Amino acid sequence: MKTNMELLVATHNEHKKEEIQQILGDDFVVKSLTDYHIHEEIVEDGNSFNANALIKAKYCFEKTGVPSLGDDSGLVVESLDGRPGIFSARYAGDHDFAKNIEKVLDEMKDVENRKAYFITVLCYYDENGAKYFDGRVHGDLLTENKGFKGFGYDPIFVPEGYNMTFAQMESQDKNRISHRKQALDLFLDFLKVRD
Repeated sequence: MKTNMELLVATHNEHKKEEIQQILGDDFVVKSLTDYHIHEEIVEDGNSFNANALIKAKYCFEKTGVPSLGDDSGLVVESLDGRPGIFSARYAGDHDFAKNIEKVLDEMKDVENRKAYFITVLCYYDENGAKYFDGRVHGDLLTENKGFKGFGYDPIFVPEGYNMTFAQMESQDKNRISHRKQALDLFLDFLKVRD
């Protein structure tokens, strides 16, 4: 595996970029759309996590020629028939996670089954085309926010085997077990085998 490999992650979300950089470590230089001054909106109109991850990764690679990683992640809630799912980031308002959480908690009022999982699908796109890697973390939803770390739905999600939300964990602890970590581990294994 090449060291200092540059990787363009199809996001403007600095939290996501930092999280991926922390997980991948020093062998990679993780860049975001902002770093490349790409500001036009990438329309995620796919009907699955895989389709949206591909749209993002392919767009970035075609625009820059840099190996690109599209990440589509979301919260899948059993009692809500899989919602918010692919609409997680804009469930109640575009990337307004306070409103998104409020909407999920509202819809889950008085619901006993609070099982949910976070999923990340990564699409790696380079001159050889697309490869997919995914990870899942199962857990339960609380009835109120707890913790201030992390981002997205982290304050209401308690992973299986833990008694605290992702938002209460230190980033290095979350990054050891997260859905994104699982997907990135598979991606790293793929790069090692390929080289």
